[in-house]
Amino acid sequence: MFNKRAAGVLAHPTSFPAPYGIGDLGEGAYAFVDFLAEAGQKLWQVLPLGPTGFGDSPYQSFSAFAGNPLLVSPDELLKEGLLTHDDLNDVPDFDALSVDYGPVIEYKTGLYRKAYERFDTSDQAFKRFCNKNKSWLDDYALFMAIKAHLIAERKNEWHSPGLKAYAKTVKKYLTPTQIDDYYYGAAWSSWPVEIANREKAALRKTAKELDGEIGLTKFLQYEFFRQWGALKSYANKKGIRIIGDIPIFVAMDSADTWSQPHFYYLDEKGWPTAVAGVPPDYFSETGQLWGNPLYDWAKHKEDGYAWWCDRVEATLKTVDIVRIDHFRGFEAYWSVSSREKTAIKGKWIKGPGASLFDAFKKRLGNLPIIAEDLGIITKEVDALRTGFDLPGMKVLQFAFNPEDESAYLPHHFEDNKTVVYSGTHDNDTTIGWYGSAAENERDYLRRYLNVSGEDVSWDLIRLAFSTTALFAVVPVQDILSLGTEARMNQPGQATGWWRFRFTAEMLTAKHAERLAYLTGLYHR
Repeated sequence: MFNKRAAGVLAHPTSFPAPYGIGDLGEGAYAFVDFLAEAGQKLWQVLPLGPTGFGDSPYQSFSAFAGNPLLVSPDELLKEGLLTHDDLNDVPDFDALSVDYGPVIEYKTGLYRKAYERFDTSDQAFKRFCNKNKSWLDDYALFMAIKAHLIAERKNEWHSPGLKAYAKTVKKYLTPTQIDDYYYGAAWSSWPVEIANREKAALRKTAKELDGEIGLTKFLQYEFFRQWGALKSYANKKGIRIIGDIPIFVAMDSADTWSQPHFYYLDEKGWPTAVAGVPPDYFSETGQLWGNPLYDWAKHKEDGYAWWCDRVEATLKTVDIVRIDHFRGFEAYWSVSSREKTAIKGKWIKGPGASLFDAFKKRLGNLPIIAEDLGIITKEVDALRTGFDLPGMKVLQFAFNPEDESAYLPHHFEDNKTVVYSGTHDNDTTIGWYGSAAENERDYLRRYLNVSGEDVSWDLIRLAFSTTALFAVVPVQDILSLGTEARMNQPGQATGWWRFRFTAEMLTAKHAERLAYLTGLYHR
């Protein structure tokens, strides 16, 4: 898996051209795969593919196993006869360069309900899918059905007694704005106590009442994995491997925490006693307070890390290689009291270390895993990564401080043990970064590369491809030479991100030609 130089592009499906307000698994996705093939690329990297929760972040998903229903293509449903041309006649005038999640969710959910009404739930392939994925699908479908029901119920209940009662129980954890978001977003901590606590009689009654919504959720998962499977097969046949992404932590408001709370450090009301983050870093002077619940690793170890093995195995059925986000958290993670408002006052706590990866190898064999080892990396973290022969990551935007002999400079790379990026989804675009960098950094870059800096995004693409790194991956924004307006995410800022899109006209044959030339030149 990791024995041949290759190059590729980082682009999440939500960014693809599509008429329905968000990229999906339809024509735009297939056109992107064709572009990769024309450009001689062998890798396509995506962000996590799960259903997005608060802040629309793919790293805050309602499930560690489910797929994002917003990626289901209406055009593919049309081909199946589940939608009609009339259904698609009145598409709102969505922004082609940015995702506005609220209107998109409302519009696409309406289409999905029409498709589900025409779907034959006795279909044998659908039944096999539901049975095969029962271990996570039943809980997830019930979770989403309850959430949808309560969101609709609370929609017109501003300043209701229910909100006031909820606020009393969670004010020590959340800001007033977060309390509103959690209550009106129907986070499971705000559910009736008998449902939040999974009392069997209450779950049976609720499942019976919400049978239709549960069916819709299962149908959308069936369609997501069917459409994604077809797209992946198309890419693989063209010699393109897909790099997926596993967030190390799960979202507080997720089917995972609700269905198996014993795996996390939660109090008697289901709230985390401590949460995940990172200390002050390159991105934030106060650190990043992610708010995800922390794993009770001792509980996971009792059954041989079965849940984690299931998670990695399920992901590797949908992608060819997986990047695990925040790899250093497996060696030691930053724990912050849930009462803190920033990540400054945290502490490092030892993670599962080698025992988790031994469990992976025992169950899954050789590990096609890329370790995201950015940030504060110790000798112990390096030893864990190299002990399991996992490639790490290098980001060229971090390399050019002339006062620091940076490990991100290419002359320090480990041969065949590195995946190099011009930037990632968490960085500004290369043009945006260069424009805001200190002059001594820009000067060092120009001297190091012997360039003028006038075409800096392609200068870094060339540098990435030329290195000894095993894989070189560049964001599609850098190929398009876009500025800060096209940035995908800003770590430490919870809302307003994950919106970037491009149009079909923007990614041209000229871009493919330039990539193909560099790919051939550097034998990738």
